[in-house]
Amino acid sequence: MVNGINDGIYGAYGGGASYGIDGNLNDEEKKNGKSSPEECETCKNRKYQDGSNEMVSFKAAAHISPEAAGAAVRAHEGEHVSNAYNKAYENDGKVVNASVRIYTSVCPECGRTYVSGGVTNTAIKYGNEENPYMKDFKAQQAAVLTGQNIDKKE
Repeated sequence: MVNGINDGIYGAYGGGASYGIDGNLNDEEKKNGKSSPEECETCKNRKYQDGSNEMVSFKAAAHISPEAAGAAVRAHEGEHVSNAYNKAYENDGKVVNASVRIYTSVCPECGRTYVSGGVTNTAIKYGNEENPYMKDFKAQQAAVLTGQNIDKKE
């Protein structure tokens, strides 16, 4: 999970400042205090850091430009999904669900919309042979399936 340290409200999706072909703000945006298309101080100081216990990127806080944040966060969350599949494979399990949510926010200083973080949720099902419920389930299945198929040779 990557979370911006100095980011705004999660899940907020809004239009940032709209720049013309020449990169200038329109009159209403100038009046509302929007800054130029260059990175503002808030965007320059924004850092991303992983909060999970997995070995993935962004364990140490790092700056990502607003333009590159979307790709970096998606790639990072993909690492979590990949780790889940590897863990399932190594422990004789099966990934039954993997979902990724990407959050966006609006910079309070310049009004730019940026990717502020992401969350990955995975569910892995393991076949536990030592579990008494699993042993009982298999015994019931054996009783039902016994004798359903015969190999008749003539």
